[in-house]
Amino acid sequence: MNPITHATRRYVAIAVAGFVGAGAVASIASARDTASIGTGVVLITTKLGYQSGAAAGTGMVLTSSGEVLTNNHVIAHSTSIRVTIPGTGKSYPAHVVGYAVSKDVAVIQLDGASNLKTITASTAKVSIGQKVTAIGNAGGRGVLSTATGSITGTGRSIVASDESGGAERLTGLLETNAGVEPGDSGGALMNSSGQVIGMTTAASTGYGYRDTAASDAYAIPIARALELARQMTDGRSSSTVHIGPTAFLGVSVGNGDGGAAIADLVSGGPADRAGLQDGDVITAVNGRSVRSASSLTTVMLSLKPGAKVSVTYLDQTGRQSVSVTLGSGPPQ
Repeated sequence: MNPITHATRRYVAIAVAGFVGAGAVASIASARDTASIGTGVVLITTKLGYQSGAAAGTGMVLTSSGEVLTNNHVIAHSTSIRVTIPGTGKSYPAHVVGYAVSKDVAVIQLDGASNLKTITASTAKVSIGQKVTAIGNAGGRGVLSTATGSITGTGRSIVASDESGGAERLTGLLETNAGVEPGDSGGALMNSSGQVIGMTTAASTGYGYRDTAASDAYAIPIARALELARQMTDGRSSSTVHIGPTAFLGVSVGNGDGGAAIADLVSGGPADRAGLQDGDVITAVNGRSVRSASSLTTVMLSLKPGAKVSVTYLDQTGRQSVSVTLGSGPPQ
């Protein structure tokens, strides 16, 4: 998919990739509600075990027991997730409830959390010129910070690309000139009353990831994000929403001649144990055609860990088929 441009710019998902560690955690407010902890906005860090990396982003608390809304690209490919409640010294491991790759929305559940402060969403119409504040884990520094600006557009469409080369077309977005940074992904875009109107998602850039604040940023309207979140917490999967653990084949693939070409295998993973090798081109899974790397992802998202599937592939000798028992792996 080629990124479409707006004023000759690309747009990038703005989680921080390659993030190593968090700095001191500070609250954005000196006073907190004594009945609950935090501000409703939290810090997310992930480990990308199969890529030997890490990432950082932001989330918004939906329930006092720790359901958190964030962008899918914040938690994609993570082998572990940890969430810190700013200003409290508390942090929790988390697991994925559900995610929508094409909508860039995800819900995670903090393990063992309780009594958390939740966000308040606005139901009012958003207007151009309206003053806003973006709150997030800017720069992945482990401290919530704010950036102020105004709404400069509504109903915007962009293609947001990530560091791994993936891209999704997002529509109906809020546009703002608030100076957001990498790490603000999944954070709150608030109105002057402190109510959330959107989830910060992407920023403009001339090339690749930005190291500085962007003057042109985009947020998913909160009503749409919450609608998807409810579908996830209700456990209702669909063609766009994946619920629960992700089926794992254990391959890194690119586009090949007529299918998804294996570039690398996880040692001891399902594909490796079944005898697949680098250079093999996967053309079908359980009879479903695989024509590219992205179509393999689509097929895999429809399957469950533990399922036994038939993988059809091409090697140097011709067409082959092998049975593979899928593992459980990171979200896509």
